[in-house]
Amino acid sequence: MRVTSEEQRLRLRVTALVWEAEGVLSAHLRRSDGGDLPPWTPGAHLDLHLPGGPVRQYSLSGSPADRTTWRVSVLRESASRGGSRAVHESLRPGDVVDVTGPRNTFALVDSPESEYLFIAGGIGITPIMPMIEEVATSGARWSLLYGGRSRSSMAFLPDLARYGDRVTVRPQDEYGLLDLDAFLGPPRQNASVYSCGPEQLLAAVEQRCVAWPPGTLHLERFAAHPTPTAAEEEAFELVLRRTGRSFTVKPGSTILEVLEENGIEPPNSCREGICGTCETKVVEGIPDHRDSLLTQEERDENDTMMICVGRARCRRLVLDL
Repeated sequence: MRVTSEEQRLRLRVTALVWEAEGVLSAHLRRSDGGDLPPWTPGAHLDLHLPGGPVRQYSLSGSPADRTTWRVSVLRESASRGGSRAVHESLRPGDVVDVTGPRNTFALVDSPESEYLFIAGGIGITPIMPMIEEVATSGARWSLLYGGRSRSSMAFLPDLARYGDRVTVRPQDEYGLLDLDAFLGPPRQNASVYSCGPEQLLAAVEQRCVAWPPGTLHLERFAAHPTPTAAEEEAFELVLRRTGRSFTVKPGSTILEVLEENGIEPPNSCREGICGTCETKVVEGIPDHRDSLLTQEERDENDTMMICVGRARCRRLVLDL
């Protein structure tokens, strides 16, 4: 299961709000008593319980070595569903917020012989920042290709400047789309590619890494892949191994929705298949994986699934619930 430590629900104080770029605001979170926060690893994120009720997932963009402060950096979205609007318009220094985590669905694989290739688009730089700190400290080979609409909209440019020519900054209004072919080069062994950003960028990175060795590419998405419509789905039987209860999951419904309708409330958060909170062990049957977390190798193993979006490719699916 994808966790960096035992998840906790904490009440933390907003100690500072810092503008990192045009439209990008960082919230610094600390314990009220000044004590240490739980450890975390690069790629981890938090569930932030915001004023007004929304719960949103934000990557930790600070340093794992700093046990006193957690930093999350949030883009002001024009089509906000309430999360970014709450951070930008309602959150204030001194506020106390509930936080769940940390949880890591985008972990940096420790590979001393590997060359790390980072590709970030816009706010996708947030989980990449602590990764860069770790590999730079370890002495590993690495480079970053970082794109955005304009320099003014790209966060952390002053922090990245100290890494010199390892970092390639390419604002779209100056250079156009990122030249992924030039940055990645031909497929090769002992390389790890990490990318986070808008779907158009991630799809392009995926396309270019098809011929690379399995396990090379690691992605984090902000939104789930499009899913089939109810007209393309069939009903199936859902069985809970621990209780023996069974339910019919009809077209247009998710496993999580059916469980909740019957008074069962498994842990969940994003409900889009991007945070990993609802990852559940599969006992029998073939899941219809619709999340944006599992690698193709993990999907083929069919050991776990994200029940907030997943369904079944069989008539009977048994879960460890």
